[in-house]
Amino acid sequence: MEDKQCLECGRPFQGRSDKKFCTDACRNAYNNRQKGAYLNHVRNINNILGKNRRILEKMNPGGKTKTHKDKMVKEGFDFNYFTSIYKNRAGDEYRFCYEQGYLDTGGGFYLLVKREDN
Repeated sequence: MEDKQCLECGRPFQGRSDKKFCTDACRNAYNNRQKGAYLNHVRNINNILGKNRRILEKMNPGGKTKTHKDKMVKEGFDFNYFTSIYKNRAGDEYRFCYEQGYLDTGGGFYLLVKREDN
């Protein structure tokens, strides 16, 4: 068997012809680094979505209320991130962060709602 070099640490090792790493630790470190940027991006988006949900939940304890956009922005709400859109028969577009939603009613005001599980 000929010596191969580990893709992570560069040390020579012996093993199967398709083996690329000298240890499981090197294999894990290599794969974690490869996926790191992607996972960090996903983690950042999930953090924003979670923050938006917490803000909506805090501002809407009763399940339905109206508030001004400025209050939402002051709390740190990011209108660019939401998990789904629901369009009702009247054509109104509700945007949701998980079960917490909002509808632009005009004039800077938003109707906050909570989707109930059926």
